[in-house]
Amino acid sequence: MKLLLTSGGVTNPSIRSELVRLLGKPIAESNALVVPTAQWGHPMCGPASVRRVIVAVDDSQHLTGLGWASLGVLELTALPTVGADRWLPWVQEADVLLVDGGDATYLCHWMRASGLADLLPSLPDTVWVGVSAGSMVMTPRIGSDFVAWPSA
Repeated sequence: MKLLLTSGGVTNPSIRSELVRLLGKPIAESNALVVPTAQWGHPMCGPASVRRVIVAVDDSQHLTGLGWASLGVLELTALPTVGADRWLPWVQEADVLLVDGGDATYLCHWMRASGLADLLPSLPDTVWVGVSAGSMVMTPRIGSDFVAWPSA
């Protein structure tokens, strides 16, 4: 897995250039999946903010509004109820995972519970673009000791 860890997405020409370098091809030829899961764990996020990231409104233009060849949604909380035979090909065929911000521990939990965390080592050519929590979740110090939401 190739990592592009940011605080706010692809916000300047140097970050964009690095993204294209990591992809090995233009953004317009790349298939993306956006992962909005971290938003559900954050008290300031909800349906409206998830919609904004999916349709590239406001600051989300720096993530989902870059001109991808295709853009789909990968909601990690749904994956345990969907057979891996369905969602694994979606991830394996994506050139990039666009992982939005929110609550990093919530995202970490669902990465593990969904099976995505176990899959990542088998995706050496896939690019992970993290925004805020989507970046923090890739650090070695996110874990169960930091989980603070009531239903965990």
